[in-house]
Amino acid sequence: MDTTTATGAAGAAGAPATAGAASAAATATAGTAGAPATATAGTAGAPATATGSTATTDAAGAPAAGATGTVSATATGVATATGAATTSAAGAPAAGAAGAPAAGGAGRTAGAAATGASAPVLWGRAEQQDFRSRVRGALLGSAIGDALGAPVAGLSLNGIRETHGPRGLTELAPAYGRRGAVTAATQLTLFTVDGLIRAHVRRDTGTWHPPTDVHRAYLRWAATQRDWGPDERRADNGWLAREEWLYARRGPGRPCLTGFADDTLATLDQPKNPTARDAAAAARSAPFGLLVGWEPALVLQLAVECAVQSHGHPTAYLSAGAFAVIVHGLTRGEPLDAAVQRALGLLGARPGHQPVTDALLRAASAVTGAAPGPEAVASLASGDGRGAEDALAVAVYCALVAEDVPHGLRLAVNQGGDSTATGALCGALLGALHGETALPPAWLTALEGRAAVLELADDLALEMTQGPALHGPALITPAWLARYPRG
Repeated sequence: MDTTTATGAAGAAGAPATAGAASAAATATAGTAGAPATATAGTAGAPATATGSTATTDAAGAPAAGATGTVSATATGVATATGAATTSAAGAPAAGAAGAPAAGGAGRTAGAAATGASAPVLWGRAEQQDFRSRVRGALLGSAIGDALGAPVAGLSLNGIRETHGPRGLTELAPAYGRRGAVTAATQLTLFTVDGLIRAHVRRDTGTWHPPTDVHRAYLRWAATQRDWGPDERRADNGWLAREEWLYARRGPGRPCLTGFADDTLATLDQPKNPTARDAAAAARSAPFGLLVGWEPALVLQLAVECAVQSHGHPTAYLSAGAFAVIVHGLTRGEPLDAAVQRALGLLGARPGHQPVTDALLRAASAVTGAAPGPEAVASLASGDGRGAEDALAVAVYCALVAEDVPHGLRLAVNQGGDSTATGALCGALLGALHGETALPPAWLTALEGRAAVLELADDLALEMTQGPALHGPALITPAWLARYPRG
């Protein structure tokens, strides 16, 4: 087993401290806002990679900015905090509560003091409210887009017009026996959030490997596809797995069912379903973009590592990573076109990126072409329109040209590709961009599971902004631990 020295800063409950210079020193104190003195970079036998002389995790859990490793489970190593911390000014998240953002509408923070045992909570009330609105917007928007696209899933554009009239689908229509029904895309998105919150909670025990916690959450989703209802004997299921409405099969793809059929943790070197290239992995990846305290490159890496648990084709997992980076930029307050450019820049270093890069470039260039409409959307597809890269291109284009949320979502689902995925992807983008108040009230009212989506969104926002007040090595809020067990 390799032992390396951690260079992560012990920021308040999760974000490394920065000083704004090329490197900043901070003093990591055991128990400081949730940062243990010894951080084990991995759980369940799958520690984080350490490829250089520095460890790839910081004392609070997020991978150390500027570190040469990743959050992948491809090597065995234990990171031991020695008290000194160094972060790169080029990419370290700003210090704050459990991931305070560095810049943008949801994250104007001042940066932590370079010395001192504890970094202060830097979220102002306005920043917290803006961040929560964007988190709600992303998750509710994704669910609304999913529900709008569900009735036309599998139909061609002509088929949609024959069924719903020459304008296509313009309002929520019945699917799975009701209006506003969501599909497996929303179910898995919710379990992604559940896994990310648990990863932060379990960090208090000295272990940190988010892909493991997200994978465990996906296994809990898989149980909802097999069982009749919640297993009350499983105390470690948490509250989400006890939601009875989630115990319904809503068109899950075969890669998801087979990928989460056992507890084997896939890696980039050994992904599951290496030929699976549909958009299901991307459609569940918006929550990774809500980790606003992370460097964008690490958001991409985490999304990719979680995507390969079911989708091993590069276009599928890189589409998931690029989508997460775009959501991340929007949640930080960046314009959509700037967030897309950031994703393009990060994709360039990834093997097999070209189809995804080309898809995003097509989406960006189409904005200045013909007037928005089904024909313009159809021109974005490189093949049959059902690959992850095509769904991402459609979602980005529709979000770029949208006059408002309903216009963008109608444009996204009225096409012959994967309408549930394009709706979910576009909805998350528009929701993160504009916040929850931009979402159409009539569609929100009819949305299946709206209360649970809202509850989970607020819990994620609470964990990201107020995590130190909820849990830590020397602090446990029983109600929070009951909702998000460490097991």
